[in-house]
Amino acid sequence: MNQEFLLQLITAPVVTEKSSAAADTSNQYVFKVNKTANKTEIKAAVEKLFEVNVESVKTLNVKGKMKRFGSRLGQRSNTKKAYVRIRAGQEIDFATA
Repeated sequence: MNQEFLLQLITAPVVTEKSSAAADTSNQYVFKVNKTANKTEIKAAVEKLFEVNVESVKTLNVKGKMKRFGSRLGQRSNTKKAYVRIRAGQEIDFATA
């Protein structure tokens, strides 16, 4: 796969209490990814970007919430998240990456 394409798949890491707990207990990291990305592409992108060995990838589509903007209703964008499990003994440091 094209290296530039792989770099565009991962949008941002998701840093929340739930994702931090998953990273500590089960060596799982959460990323926002492109809506068209599949599991094999996400696996290749994480291995290339962070130089770790990926064991499994789970994805989920997050539906955007309906929000009120003054008197008008609007909807936030739909997104896709990927839960990536890496091998034991490895870790991803978002501060240096």
